[in-house]
Amino acid sequence: MLSHQNGKKKCTRAAFALLAGLAAAASGLAADYPEKPVRLVIPFVPGGNMDITARTIGPGLSQALGQPVVYDNRGGAGGTIGAEHVARSAPDGYTLLLGSTGLLTLAPALYPKTPYEPLKDFVPIGTVADVPVVLVVHPSLPVKNVTELIALARAKPGQVTVPRAGISLAGILFKIQTKTDMIIVSYKGGAAAVRDLLGGHVHSMFDQLSSAAPHIRSGKVRALAVMTPKRTRRFPEIPMLEESGVKGANASTYSGLLAPAGTPPDIVVKLTAALASTLALKQTQERFASLGATTWPGTPQQFATVIRDDLEKWTRVIEAAHIKPE
Repeated sequence: MLSHQNGKKKCTRAAFALLAGLAAAASGLAADYPEKPVRLVIPFVPGGNMDITARTIGPGLSQALGQPVVYDNRGGAGGTIGAEHVARSAPDGYTLLLGSTGLLTLAPALYPKTPYEPLKDFVPIGTVADVPVVLVVHPSLPVKNVTELIALARAKPGQVTVPRAGISLAGILFKIQTKTDMIIVSYKGGAAAVRDLLGGHVHSMFDQLSSAAPHIRSGKVRALAVMTPKRTRRFPEIPMLEESGVKGANASTYSGLLAPAGTPPDIVVKLTAALASTLALKQTQERFASLGATTWPGTPQQFATVIRDDLEKWTRVIEAAHIKPE
């Protein structure tokens, strides 16, 4: 199976070249589009990671499309309210969704009654950015690396705790792959889980590198590994899980642009080209790098593969862990 991380490896210079070709082709397509502002639905409240992501790509998209990009924050129900709104919108290219790992794969895998199907109700435009997931522990835990954490968890079954914040399943995936009896503590959101980690009330956590970075630098938490197929540029000293012998436990949080199903192909091509030119801008790349993220150019077909593969992976994890919708 092609994981989204493997797909990301292929989206390097060759992908930029391919998408540049799309930009040239798009010049002769959808000649009249867009004729008015394009609305970008952010399915979360202002100020969070997805809101920042939207406002990072917005100026470039506006420049490439020749029309203003209007931000529409529609938070609620873990983002599904905003996603459903876009799924039910007119497929004319004027209402777009900034989707995320949780919305596109975790929520549909966890909740059978999610009010949309990611590969049926949306047309992928392209991936935007990728934020690694990092395994951190409270400094009081007597481990310096992943090998020692696994040994401790096996020596003291049912005593080492790891939060499951919201719909994140990274900790459960790690537990399955390492065959350890770590205790999963459920939280409604990441902020509360981080507070308890910093307070020493839980021992470890799988968090986005962007949000964990300040605590890693301050020494409030100890970083053991990133769940990526290569080390990150921002923290090259943090090893990969695979370097500790843990296979099949890669995870990240990615974002991508989507339109309602039925959007004309020529408009999708034009939007993909606009996104590609935005991600190629130096200021866009620098802004994402400052957030601990990496721009991730890709075609609609590659994005569809990412969603499909992630859905399959997390569905297997949910079944293996016997997780029931709450």
